[in-house]
Amino acid sequence: MQVIDDALAELKRGAAQILTEEELQKKLVSGKRLRVKAGFDPTAPDLHLGHTVLINKLRQFQLQGHQIVFLIGDFTGMIGDPTGKNITRQPLSRDQVLSNAVTYREQVFGILDPELTEVAFNSTWMSKMTAEGLMRLAAHHTVARMLEREDFSKRHRGGQPIAIHEFLYPLIQGYDSVVLQADVELGGTDQTFNLLVGRQLQAAHDQSEQVVMTMPILEGLDGVQKMSKSLGNTIAIKDPPDQMFGKLMSISDSLMWRYFELLSFRSLEDLGALKSDVEGGLNPRDAKIQLAQEIVTRFHGAAQADRAQQEFIQRFQKGAMPSDMPEVNLSATDGVMSITHLLKSAGLVASTSEGLRLIRQGAVRLDGEKVSDAGLVFPAGVNLVVQVGKRRFARVKIA
Repeated sequence: MQVIDDALAELKRGAAQILTEEELQKKLVSGKRLRVKAGFDPTAPDLHLGHTVLINKLRQFQLQGHQIVFLIGDFTGMIGDPTGKNITRQPLSRDQVLSNAVTYREQVFGILDPELTEVAFNSTWMSKMTAEGLMRLAAHHTVARMLEREDFSKRHRGGQPIAIHEFLYPLIQGYDSVVLQADVELGGTDQTFNLLVGRQLQAAHDQSEQVVMTMPILEGLDGVQKMSKSLGNTIAIKDPPDQMFGKLMSISDSLMWRYFELLSFRSLEDLGALKSDVEGGLNPRDAKIQLAQEIVTRFHGAAQADRAQQEFIQRFQKGAMPSDMPEVNLSATDGVMSITHLLKSAGLVASTSEGLRLIRQGAVRLDGEKVSDAGLVFPAGVNLVVQVGKRRFARVKIA
């Protein structure tokens, strides 16, 4: 029983909610090789570290001997997940979805073992479903129940349109669990409603209901909003090693521990010891280097990670980046801010003209990269380490 308790403790790490923990424990005690599903709609070509929070949890199940089903929603991707949206989302073409799906497969195997991962596409069964089958599926849910979803409810109360196909999305996601006979399904906290529909449809099809495990949404580089390409606060899996390393080094000291918990493969005991070291006087920057080294190694290999670390150290004068770097919060006018106004507002230059001159001289860096374009503008939500000359630094957040 101790083995089961240890396995459950590892699976609970970082999870936001398990519905229900008792059911998961019973499934683990049964000794059955569980089918653990997570679905990803290929609506953009690149996965980022926020996506890997779920994939890391799949890896934990995989290491415990369970069957991982990585579901690519090539059918649902054409609908567009309405979760969290206040407008109807524009569907993607099949060519767009299939192109993105290819890159998803390549990227996810930086974490999961490809030999032990079942990759499924929900178009396999959904493209064969007849109109009669779709009507039977829709009969398992009511409009009133669908309107319990917070985003649908808000749009309905606000008089904003909800297209019928958006109601089909949770049903199709739930039906995927029926077809795949999932024992566990993982998703973000914003997916809870859809995941529970899967339980309902499995019960309606006389299957054992899947355990639902939700994972928290990872904050982006700004430490406030969720990691999202549209917000410009992401670290993409396909980012070059030096860029990935620099971005990880730019996060705040407090956000570092959140990233360690959700992204690191180190044990909780190791992380507890590291936190004690920092509280005892270890420079947080040194702990952050360990995080960056681990993540870059995962996606680019140890040699590239070592090279990125050395480049970072050299770029910042072998540790000259101050540990007490000031954090500056700026407000963007009309949602954007120019590089010259950023430098002036952050107190790094006396005037925008000085900022322009220093950019032309190559004396300005963002996350360690030299700035050559004086016309750069940044959207709200961006978080950057800004360096002017050799001694002026600031961690700048644009709201």
